[in-house]
Amino acid sequence: MSKTSKIQNPAQTESLLECIHLPSDIKALSDSQIKQLADEVRAELIEVCSKTGGHLGSGLGVVELTTAIHAVFDTPEDRLIFDVGHQCYPHKILTGRRDRIHTLRQGGGLSGFTKRMESAYDPFGAAHASTSISAGLGMAVARDLSGEDNDVICVIGDGSMSAGMAYEAMNNAGAMHSRLIVILNDNDMSIAPPVGALNKHLSKLVSSAPYINARDLAKQVSEFLPAPLKAVAKKAEEHARHAMGSGTLFEELGFYYVGPIDGHSMDHLLPVLRNIKDSTRKGPVLIHVITKKGKGYAPAENSADKMHGVAQFDVVTGTQNKPKSLLPSYTKTFAETLIAEAKTDPKIVAITAAMPSGTGLDLFEKEFPDRMFDVGIAEQHAVTFAAGLATEGYKPFCALYSTFLQRGYDQVVHDVAIQNLPVRFAIDRAGLVGADGSTHAGSFDIAYLGCLPNFVLMAASDEAELIHMTHTAALYNEGPIAFRFPRGNGVGVDLPDTPTCLEIGKGRLVKEGTQSAILSYGTRLAEALKASEQTDSTVADARFAKPLDTNLIDQLVNTHEILITIEEGARCGFGAMVLEYLAQAGHLDTGKLKVRTMTLPDIFQEQDKPEKQYEEAGLMARDIERTIFSLLK
Repeated sequence: MSKTSKIQNPAQTESLLECIHLPSDIKALSDSQIKQLADEVRAELIEVCSKTGGHLGSGLGVVELTTAIHAVFDTPEDRLIFDVGHQCYPHKILTGRRDRIHTLRQGGGLSGFTKRMESAYDPFGAAHASTSISAGLGMAVARDLSGEDNDVICVIGDGSMSAGMAYEAMNNAGAMHSRLIVILNDNDMSIAPPVGALNKHLSKLVSSAPYINARDLAKQVSEFLPAPLKAVAKKAEEHARHAMGSGTLFEELGFYYVGPIDGHSMDHLLPVLRNIKDSTRKGPVLIHVITKKGKGYAPAENSADKMHGVAQFDVVTGTQNKPKSLLPSYTKTFAETLIAEAKTDPKIVAITAAMPSGTGLDLFEKEFPDRMFDVGIAEQHAVTFAAGLATEGYKPFCALYSTFLQRGYDQVVHDVAIQNLPVRFAIDRAGLVGADGSTHAGSFDIAYLGCLPNFVLMAASDEAELIHMTHTAALYNEGPIAFRFPRGNGVGVDLPDTPTCLEIGKGRLVKEGTQSAILSYGTRLAEALKASEQTDSTVADARFAKPLDTNLIDQLVNTHEILITIEEGARCGFGAMVLEYLAQAGHLDTGKLKVRTMTLPDIFQEQDKPEKQYEEAGLMARDIERTIFSLLK
């Protein structure tokens, strides 16, 4: 790719951003113009997100950092990985996608995360957290094996350093000699002292080639000293680094540490990045950058949680145009039910992994601050932490998105299922999730939990059923139990004054018909009922995927020649469990029974409006009708 700038004379144009088509164009700018460019990127980002919605606060926090990286390094030859990927909006504006940025998170438009198939400037897709250092190290080693000399830069932040995977990667990288640049975007000052002029000077100093070479030489010389002197020299070097604000944790992991520096000052960022770029030092480097989430837009700075992910909003006031619904959300219904349960049962505790508001547990925390635990982006720890609580007689509710529970799967198997511990898994965002696309869709939990011995699996068909299932989980103490529910609002059924404890493994007959039987698991029940109006079908709500209500299945197949199962999950889930039972019970031996399973398609569905996704998946009422009519013919 050519590095020739397309800007003839930047000083003659009022808007620099209009002239930046690729990062190579930034090379022609002066440092003061790079500052101006960052300001224009920030304004563009606010304007775009006000119309499309999306992850605003994180992107605002890395505007200067992203602009500086592209100004100094030679992307895409130099690999730039964002972790987590929702920091990438400024990156997309600067890498040839500005003309499509208005399509962000829409059907057929730009992804809200980095995506390999979208651009050469996205070398690694990232929507889940804490993957960048592992992927970056792989790229760095591949570069070394190929005899290349490009840089690999990982920007990790927004809580991603709380996950063990990041430290596993750092431990591996520190023991190797591959050149790798990790930029820690620290946006909550959790591990940093205040940033000031002295830190700016010291960071520039310690990133300079003479200082790097001097430290490396000192380490080499100390290897030849007698043991007592070697220990004294090491301690002296550590004291020096402490005095200069260096990060001994990262140094002990084998990284050369630079920072902390002001991530919103080009006067800080550009010299340090240039020093690191020009350094010939082998091995990994960590640059500690302090940023503020929502920087440069007052509503986002003052409300980092509410402006993290936004709907369309008014730029002047920051007021979001969230559609108002009279129907309760599933998430809030779960949270309020759990609060009610916890008021009568002091053993109930709640756990989430960096998603207190997303799972509704921020409401639980207000009522029970000592009984809610946000463990950070650490799903593996969350699951085993819950297992430990369960061993001591507590009743942990581990509330995670379906897509994030995948990250703790080994712990679900080894630490919960094998030991048959009564951990309650509240699985939010089960099924399709609209604009967040394939990386956040909860497609697989039915299949990946259904194969585990000892588990009880439930799926709420509406908000009233979710209340009953939360109550049932609170009372169940025989082993692990999970219940799934979708994103969004309920369907408008009457809510019970008092929850009912469901009989484990018992479904319910919702409507009787003659032509065929529809057995629904989860929230496709409403569509099944619509389809039954045209097909005179019996409709049943399975409630449980494990254990199956085999008596209900027997009743349906003994009185109907057609059975349709439907679920908002991937293949090998509920429908597969029903088919296995039918085969083992001999229901398929006569050849009279016609069975079809309706699941999510065997693809990773791209982002779109939820109704469009359901149409693509073939899980609407008319799809059920077509399936039944084809079997009748």
